[in-house]
Amino acid sequence: MRELAAGREVLDGFCYTGGFSIAALAGGARRVTAIESSAPALEVARDNLSANPLDGGKIEFVHGDVFKELRALRDRAAQFHMVILDPPKFAPSAAQVKNAARAYKDINLLAFKLLAPGGLLATFSCSGGVSAELFQSIVAGAALDAGARAKIIERFGAAADHPVALEFPEGEYLKGLLVVRS
Repeated sequence: MRELAAGREVLDGFCYTGGFSIAALAGGARRVTAIESSAPALEVARDNLSANPLDGGKIEFVHGDVFKELRALRDRAAQFHMVILDPPKFAPSAAQVKNAARAYKDINLLAFKLLAPGGLLATFSCSGGVSAELFQSIVAGAALDAGARAKIIERFGAAADHPVALEFPEGEYLKGLLVVRS
């Protein structure tokens, strides 16, 4: 995300302790809006920012419900050149997949509405109950509903230190897509 953020206005939904936000700023993002519902996590994000030689005036930390904040940004016709969505696990098991699919579609639909043409969407799921195929289908449906033409330019998965057991493939928890809006 660091290299991709150069010169972009970045929105980081579910920023948690600021990893993607700080990386974007370090990579030369013009401005970062970082949203998180956990006040303690935002305090850690601010501490992490302070520990780096970066211009803190280029980042705005927003404490709030990400779903509501994305809607408010949409209602204000805000536009970003890069949107990062890395929510917590919406579906820890297959029983929650239906509700998780709705939540993933909602945030990705809002992201596409906030994404300027030519902008990048980096979207992730850490829900073991949501397969990579289903996640891609959800993101595709969100783009379609938003009236956005988009292309997948990269797929992400868990790092080598998080192997997937053959007998438990649903344990593959991290799926991600890098999408460009045309």
